[in-house]
Amino acid sequence: MRSTFTRKQAALACAVALGVFSATANAQGRDINEKGLLLDTRGAAVMNATGLCWHTAYGPAPMWTSGCHANVPAPVAVVAAAAPPPAYEKVAFEADILFQSDKSALSPAGRDTLDAFVSRIGGLDTQSVMAIGYADRRGSEAANLILSEERVGAVKSYLVSKGVAADRVRTSAWGESRPSTAAGECRDADIHKNVACMQPDRHVFIEISGSRLAK
Repeated sequence: MRSTFTRKQAALACAVALGVFSATANAQGRDINEKGLLLDTRGAAVMNATGLCWHTAYGPAPMWTSGCHANVPAPVAVVAAAAPPPAYEKVAFEADILFQSDKSALSPAGRDTLDAFVSRIGGLDTQSVMAIGYADRRGSEAANLILSEERVGAVKSYLVSKGVAADRVRTSAWGESRPSTAAGECRDADIHKNVACMQPDRHVFIEISGSRLAK
């Protein structure tokens, strides 16, 4: 006896097959992240001839969509703001250390001046400190040159004792050749007044310049 299917039986068979197909898809591929992606018995997404995938989570009826996966926004790259480059400032410091007449020893006031100078040059990027010794016009030119050398030597030794590298301290001595007072000054008959008048000539001038991080 030949078996035949009526239209009603064929429709019923298709419905059963579709139900099994849908059940398999629901069991294997229903995922909220996949938007109800419909899968076949091999676990592959059901696609039409143009590459569209079948999703069932967009509404009461299945829809062909252009993607088989839910749209996931691309991560936003967070670029940290670049730190501004360090700012440097040009600075220059100087000091004048006075000495007693015919003396090369540092006075307490001279040491205080040098201490303040050292504290100010901390963190300074520089090559050298320049120190120049002077003497007044009293005495011979040769003796005054030696005296100015001794004075600048005393200043350098003190700076080194405070941590300044010896090779960074350059020295020079000018004796009485470059006085701070004018030639017509300090000619009082009183010798003590003349000694006091020439006080600016008995000194060591130091200076330093460079750059350091701006505060």
